[in-house]
Amino acid sequence: MRDIIATSPAPIQFIGIAMPGPFDYENGISKIQGQSKYDNLYNMDVKALLAEELGLPPTSIHFINDAAAFLQGEIFVQNLQTNKRILGITLGTGLGSAVWNQGEKAYDAALWNSPYEDCIFEEFLVTRWFIKRFKEVAGKDVTGLKDILDNHRETKEFQIIKDEYAKHLFDFMQFFAEKHAAEIFIVGGNIAKALPIFIGDRSEFERFQIYTAILGEKAAMIGAASIFN
Repeated sequence: MRDIIATSPAPIQFIGIAMPGPFDYENGISKIQGQSKYDNLYNMDVKALLAEELGLPPTSIHFINDAAAFLQGEIFVQNLQTNKRILGITLGTGLGSAVWNQGEKAYDAALWNSPYEDCIFEEFLVTRWFIKRFKEVAGKDVTGLKDILDNHRETKEFQIIKDEYAKHLFDFMQFFAEKHAAEIFIVGGNIAKALPIFIGDRSEFERFQIYTAILGEKAAMIGAASIFN
């Protein structure tokens, strides 16, 4: 960030940052804990730290939920602004969810910890689920979904977790759609790259209008910049 500020042809007045939740977006304080990411930032005033390091006033730094930023950016890039409402899902190390209403900014739906089966939805839809479940089913250690697809895709064990994951994803999308009265989705995140593998032969997903991300992580940059529009 220092390099970008230093080499910018014009003065940098504002910085928009997309961050996963839970996070106090207004005050810039991280509440992320026990999610295998950013634990060292828990309860830290990220806004104040960045402002001090970058020599900017704290009021010039704003935060937005990463799923909301992703959704905002993808809607713009895919020219979907004529729809009344669109739901966004990000699938990766965590489960992100966001809602966009026509004429408004996207916002965090915060459904990651909604109760599901014996736990919460996030534990059935993210990378660590694939690692844990493949170990249970196949007795083998893997690093994530890519490892499974590259080395175990033709196995009966993969077919088991493929069907299970499709069920979990449908359950979440149905829950999300009913909660916010919408059936148009944009799905992103690293796991979304393999989305056709999981839903391509499942007729239950036909009730939804599903778009996959075009820009992926870059969409969040557009969404973060849009905070100031």
